[in-house]
Amino acid sequence: MIDNSTLVLFGARGNLAKVKLIPGLFHLDEAGKLPKNMKILSVGRQEVEEADWHADIKKMLDEKFKTYDKRVFDRFIKRNLYHANLPDDPEAFIKFSKRLADKVIFPQNLAFFLSVRPSDFALIVKQLSAVGLLNESESWRRVLIEKPFGTCFKTAIELQNSIEEHLKEHQIYRIDHYLGKFSLQNIMTTRFKNALLEPLWSNEHIEQIQITNHETLGVGDRTVFYEATGALRDMIQSHLLQMLALVTMEQPKTMDPEDVRLEKIKLLESIEAIPMDKIKNFAFRGQYAAGDINGEKVKGYLDEVENQDSVVETYAAIKLFINNSRWSKVPIYLRTAKRLYENSTSITIKFKNYENWLTINIQPNENTSFEITTLQPGLDMDKNRQTILKGNNRIEGDETIDAYEALMLDLLSGDQSKFLHINEVKAAWKLVDPIIEYWGNDKSKPTQYKPGEFDPEESKIIFEDESQFWKK
Repeated sequence: MIDNSTLVLFGARGNLAKVKLIPGLFHLDEAGKLPKNMKILSVGRQEVEEADWHADIKKMLDEKFKTYDKRVFDRFIKRNLYHANLPDDPEAFIKFSKRLADKVIFPQNLAFFLSVRPSDFALIVKQLSAVGLLNESESWRRVLIEKPFGTCFKTAIELQNSIEEHLKEHQIYRIDHYLGKFSLQNIMTTRFKNALLEPLWSNEHIEQIQITNHETLGVGDRTVFYEATGALRDMIQSHLLQMLALVTMEQPKTMDPEDVRLEKIKLLESIEAIPMDKIKNFAFRGQYAAGDINGEKVKGYLDEVENQDSVVETYAAIKLFINNSRWSKVPIYLRTAKRLYENSTSITIKFKNYENWLTINIQPNENTSFEITTLQPGLDMDKNRQTILKGNNRIEGDETIDAYEALMLDLLSGDQSKFLHINEVKAAWKLVDPIIEYWGNDKSKPTQYKPGEFDPEESKIIFEDESQFWKK
């Protein structure tokens, strides 16, 4: 049940709000998920007339949807208001607070979505607190903070220390939009609701786990961001470690948010630190070179960033072990790359002593497949082949909901199960920080790989056994 509330969108004129947030809120309204009297207050740094803002919203919706119900549109527009929080006005937040205090217009349960630069997170929280907007004495107050939460363990702690002066943990919603994806949430159901799988889900039966994110695209116009971030920070520290947690954590006592997050924390904190004296057998990095992909000539990464000395990785693969009785000695391989042969996010699990692979495809195809050995028909009765049993997790007629829509609903309903606890953030940074530091100090060139091809052959250095390979 969602209370009547006011959703405040900071950065409402930014790309995320235009492409995801406002169209997503309209879709939720269309589906009847928003409370009758809920308001949406968009906050920007420029003066905009309300009529012009409504026209901007209409343009966003026209670009996103082919058609939509005019009655829903009229209802949605009435929910939407705009507020200019001028950066050069020293009393901007006082005026903002006075406007929100109008109980006739704005329900006093307030959810603040900070779709702003990471450097502004702590400052905005401090300013909201200074004018009393985070006080929960009469109604709830929540703050959603966009990824990334820090750029390393040290900066994550600094950010946490800044915001916890003004917010309690139950008020903080640290977003990882991957956790809003239906296919990721389906992992727990697949694991815990099937008698075929749960008894096999341990080191007694499983040889290895691979968690993969590949893209055919390069860094595009994100060169400045990517030079400061790299593949390890961008994907493995957040999205892929969260996927690992969902695949390997113990079954929660209940599906309540606190129980789910508790098991994820336990799992992440039980991952063994990478031995730095053997790092080259545990972590591999590469950069895409110039070449051809899908018939298109593309530049290499060094030419795109215009820095021939860059050692920033566009391909990262690491090996991890979990120090508990269920997963001891099972290697878990995480890999992510730009400019590879396909767009794919998946989890593949290899069973011991057999050529059986279970694959959970997250995107673009949402399905689960099981590869088994069968006898090939014919006169030669000793010929086997691999047969794939595949089931679609999404079928025609299923409701489609964007990850941000799911997460905004959870924000409004107070469900933190798909948001990161600070201890999850700490555990993730502790794991990747030593690799980031090592790679930053190691000025040797990352392995160059050709666009549109399979994983670099050199990446196999992290495998535990010569018989292991990257699963397509």
